[in-house]
This record gives sequence, C-alpha cells and structure tokens, in this order.
Amino acid sequence: MGPALNVNEKRTTNNEKRIAAALLLGLLGFAAQAQHPRLPARKPGLEPAPLQTEQLTQDRPAADTARVFSLQDLAELVFANHPVVKQAALLSETARSQVQQARGGFDPKLGSGFDRKLFGGTQYYNNWANELKVPVWPAGIDLKVGYERMVGTYVNPEHRTPLDGLAVAGLSVPLGQGLLIDARRSTLRQAKILVDAAEADKVKQINEIWLQAAKDYWNWYYGYQQMLLTREAIQLAETRFRATSRRAVIGDQAPIDSVEAQITVQDRLVQLAQQQVELQNNSLLLSTYLWNKDGQPVELPAYAVPQRPTLQPLDTVALRGLLDFAESRHPTLLKLDAKIRQLGVEERFRRELLKPTVNVSGYLLSRGDFYRPEVPAYYDFGRNNYKVGVDFAFPLFLRKERGKLWETRLKVQDATLEQQNSRRVIVNQVQARFNALKAYEQQLNIQAQTIENQRLLLRAELQKFELGESTLFLVNSRETKLIELRLKQESLRAGYEKTLAELYYYAGTRAVQEQ
Repeated sequence: MGPALNVNEKRTTNNEKRIAAALLLGLLGFAAQAQHPRLPARKPGLEPAPLQTEQLTQDRPAADTARVFSLQDLAELVFANHPVVKQAALLSETARSQVQQARGGFDPKLGSGFDRKLFGGTQYYNNWANELKVPVWPAGIDLKVGYERMVGTYVNPEHRTPLDGLAVAGLSVPLGQGLLIDARRSTLRQAKILVDAAEADKVKQINEIWLQAAKDYWNWYYGYQQMLLTREAIQLAETRFRATSRRAVIGDQAPIDSVEAQITVQDRLVQLAQQQVELQNNSLLLSTYLWNKDGQPVELPAYAVPQRPTLQPLDTVALRGLLDFAESRHPTLLKLDAKIRQLGVEERFRRELLKPTVNVSGYLLSRGDFYRPEVPAYYDFGRNNYKVGVDFAFPLFLRKERGKLWETRLKVQDATLEQQNSRRVIVNQVQARFNALKAYEQQLNIQAQTIENQRLLLRAELQKFELGESTLFLVNSRETKLIELRLKQESLRAGYEKTLAELYYYAGTRAVQEQ
C-alpha cells in the first residue's frame, strides 16, 4: 500500500500544480484585459451603448466660416455704426467748437454810431463815430483805428472836431494786470486743453461700450456651447434608451432600466428648452450693438455662430507694455492731466489779477481828409497831434482775488491727488486681471486633464455595464459628470476671454485693433 499511496499523492500534487498554473494564467489574462478593456460580442439586433461620440471629443469639427460671426466682425460694426460711439465723437467736436468760441475774443470789431439833433432851425449836434478795434495776442494790446465827426452848436468843445472830422490811430497797452495773461488768453488756452480732455473722454466711452459688447459676445458663445453640449447629451441618452429598451424586450436587461434611461432623456430635454431661451436672450442682447451705416438697428442672424476662443496667453513682457501704456496713455489719467493743466492756466490768470490795473493808451490824430495832399502838415498825423491816457485801479484788500486764487490752488491739489490715486488703482487693476488670466490658464490645463480622466471612467463604466457588472444609473452619472466638466471648460474659456477684455479695458485700450 505504501508505494500506491505515494503514486496517488504524486498525482494529487501534480493536479494541484496544474490547477494553480491555470488560475495564475487566468489572473494574468484578466489583468491584461483590465488594462485594455474590450466589449464582449453583442447579440444580433442590439445597439451598443456608445462609449464615446464625436460630440464629446475635445476638439469639434470647425463650423462653416460663412456662418461664423467673429469678435472682429462685432468690433467693426460697433466702432463704425454704434450710436454711443458716434455720440462720443461729438465730445471732440464740442470741444473744438468751444475753441472757436474762445478765438472770438480776438476777432476784430467794427463799430459805428450816428446821432443828430435839429430843433427850431438850430443844429444842436451831428455826431458820427466809427471804430475798428483789433485785439493782438501778445501783451493784450488793442489796436484802434477810427473816424469821428462831432459838430453842432451845442457840442461839448472837448469833443468837437473839424468839419471834415478827425481820424484816430493808436493802441492800448496794459502795463500791469493783463500784460502776461488776461481773460481772453486764459479762456482760449483752457479751451485748447479741453480738446485733449474731450479726446480722452471719447476714448473712455468707446472702451466702455466695447468692454460690455465683448462680455455679451462671450456670454453668447457660452450659451451656444451649452446648447450644443445638451443636444449631444440628448443624442447619447436617446441612443442608450433605444438600446436599453430592445434589451428589455428580449429579456437581456431589466425593464426598469429603460424607464431610467427615458427619464434621463426627458431631463435633458427640459435643460435644452431652458438653454435655448437663454441663447435667444443672449442673441438679442448682442443685437443691441449691431447697427447699419444708416443708423438702423439690425438683428443677429439666426444661423450665426460664435468663433472659437483664441486663448492667447500673455507673458510678463506684454504685461509690462500694458502697464506702461496705462501709466502714460490711459484716458482717465489723460483727462485728469488735462484738468490739471487747465487749472494751471486758471491759477496763472488768478495770480495776474493780484496786480494793479494800469492801462496806457496813445493815439495819433489827423483831420478826416488826411488823404488829401493839400492838408497842412500841422493837421496831419505826427508827434504834435496825439491823445494819451492812463487808467489805474487797485483793490486795497484783494479779498475776492486772493479767495479765487486759493480756491484754484485747492482744485489743483485735489486733481493731483486724484490722479495719483487713479494711477495706483489702474496699475493694480491691470495686475489683478493679469493674475486672473494666469489662474484661468492653469484651470484650463487642469480641466482638460480632468475631462480626459472622466472619459476613461465613462469608458470603463460602459464596459462594466456591457459585462453586467454596473448599472445604468452609474453610467448616466459618469456621463452627466463628463458633460458638466465640458460645460465648465467652456465657461472657463468664456471667462478667460472676458477677463482678457477687462485687462485691455483697465489698461486704457481695447483687445482688438484700435479704430
């Protein structure tokens, strides 16, 4: 019995080894299958549960370029035809009209007056006065040329002129107040500075309308992507519903799974209806920026689709350029700079008013018929025929003038402090938007990786479902999560573009070519 037992024991040991080897090979094969999962063969007449579709891939087919309404297209229409842009252009025209009004203070003035009184056969007076006054920019000088004829029985002797009249030619010069600057020159200089302020205000208003237009454009883009992804989700849910229903009919799957699949379809149909309304509202909001060259509003075509985000990254060199631009050419700072220069002119004028008023005038006189050769020399223009005058005035306390000067200096300080604060705020806003852009870049990179991982989970869950090791609920959950991640990705892309538009706005420029 001993040898027989040994033989049986050896046979048992060999069988155990064979079974262990078979189990080991089976485990290795299962591990290899887990690393490269494949669906089992389908039964005839059954539709597969979709693993991945073209709709949920990372990159979609490019839209028809004829249907794409790009951001540049929007910019061209806004800058060319929008009423607010045209209204902003009126600011510069208004400022130039004020300059022209200020130049009117230096317009030559021609005046004439005639008075005559005849009573009881007596000519009381016959007065005729004519004057041409020409203001000169330097030194506040006024040139004067005139002709006077004042005759009659009762004319004041100091005003009486020869029967041929009296010709006058001379000038008036302010030696005190008004020599360096006067009200006319101050008004004209301030009006010229206001042109720069109006230009800055014009740019600021156009930048504001463009920022809002760009934000509304990317809101439209996000609404459009929401609708596309929901439609794709409906297609996936309907395909799964049909496959589940057929399997339930032949008894290969529980009927309750088809009910759950149908609920998923219905839920996504409700989401689509809501998103279509939001997309229509976004399209209407974007249409408010669309005007034709005749000033008539136009609607965004129903077939129009938004462009893809460019997502152009900005480096520190670009940031430095934007900061330099903001500190030197930002419209808010330019407007404050113009205000400070305007107040500087006003302060100079107010200091001039602290001087006494001293006006000296001198005129050469001649008989009215000086053009005749027979007029005696002693009646012609010369150093012996003249009229001179001096006017002097000076307020003893100068309370009004000193109060105005004090007020102007306070305004200069206020504007300077406002400019300093605005410059700091602008620099911080530009830096903050740049930091937000960098954060968006990181989030987009992470989001892309998350989506790829979620796709792997969805594939694995679908394979397990085909093998009968998962439920439809888990498949729908994986798919819904993938769609949510794709929506978040589109939201991040739209947010990136809107933040980029804000970055350019706070830098005082626009994200598209200046018009």
